[in-house]
Amino acid sequence: MSRIGIMGGTFDPIHNGHLKLACQAYAQYQLNSVWFMPSGQPPHKKDHKVTDSAVRCEMVRRAIENYPYFFCSDFEIRRLGNTYTAQTLKLLKKEYPETEFYFIIGADSLYEIENWYCPEQVMAQACLLVAGREYPKAHRPMEEQIFYLRERYQARIGRLDCEQMDIASADIRDMASKNQPIEALVPPSVADYIRTHHLYAV
Repeated sequence: MSRIGIMGGTFDPIHNGHLKLACQAYAQYQLNSVWFMPSGQPPHKKDHKVTDSAVRCEMVRRAIENYPYFFCSDFEIRRLGNTYTAQTLKLLKKEYPETEFYFIIGADSLYEIENWYCPEQVMAQACLLVAGREYPKAHRPMEEQIFYLRERYQARIGRLDCEQMDIASADIRDMASKNQPIEALVPPSVADYIRTHHLYAV
């Protein structure tokens, strides 16, 4: 049975923190591959206009071009309307019945997952791989949160032995709009693409 990691997100733009988490998940859990899956129309991203999906996919492809075990999947962006993780995982399990999926998330998502669309389906269809040690806004320590989700949802949850990098795509967009250097935060090929195509320019 194949073991596939899923890195979801808008990737607007993809950054070094995403790559670090994917590398750690791949190595630590002996995954066959990690699929970077740009979201189509994420229902929770209403605060800004999401960049065209073809552009976001191109940035992902450029970012992972030197990683043979990474793959850019257009599985979500091919779907119309809002895209929900529960629905995506259900469709993936149907299309790839012999594959075990590992959904890679940050510590914040571990505490917010009960607010997701059909969280019980998310936890039933994939093992969660969680990065980060603790979440400052959390109402309980991470180990307690993991125990709670395991008890209530029979969730399969693994820890990733790495910290989340303190990088936010929103900050990168803001820096790019001000023509500030972003090379320390994103792969060089992505920085070049953003600069060449004047992405995020006001």
